[in-house]
Amino acid sequence: MTSRLNRLAVALLATALTTLGLTVANPAPASAAMTICYNTSQAGSYASVANQAATIWNNATVNLTLTANCGSNLRIYRITGGGSYAVRTSLGNGRVYIDTQQAAQYSVLRIMTHEIGHILGLPDNYNGNCSLLMSGGSAGTSCTNPYPSSAEASRVSSLFAGTFSATDRSADIFRDSWPSTLTPVS
Repeated sequence: MTSRLNRLAVALLATALTTLGLTVANPAPASAAMTICYNTSQAGSYASVANQAATIWNNATVNLTLTANCGSNLRIYRITGGGSYAVRTSLGNGRVYIDTQQAAQYSVLRIMTHEIGHILGLPDNYNGNCSLLMSGGSAGTSCTNPYPSSAEASRVSSLFAGTFSATDRSADIFRDSWPSTLTPVS
């Protein structure tokens, strides 16, 4: 128990320093998981979906644990209109916005898991292949697969296996992976 608490404390410290923009090596052994605290206070009815998506990522990856409401590395919001999207401020940090209108058309669990994938470092892959989580809405409304492929999970695990560097800090906005009948607001 003490060992797990020590790893958690080290992971939280490393996350806090990374959030402040400091480049740090992960002082924990490679087998220790980095904890990403996600906040669902603004997710409304999608809070339980966020918990399911976190479980999917936790089961698919190593070096990473998503934990609910222990902090705010990742904030999840429920919005109406404009499309679902993610804003990554640095690796493991950012905001996910789930659009209720798109969630009525597509699998909300697939949307949530996909958008969290952006926060975890994955880009979109618009190839229409339902077996790839990051293909997003290009796989169509009938695709309900919320699971990352082994290659997607492996990529996330490798991103969290070593050090965080300045290149991990670039802010990215991932939009338009969930086509809707709405015209995005500029």
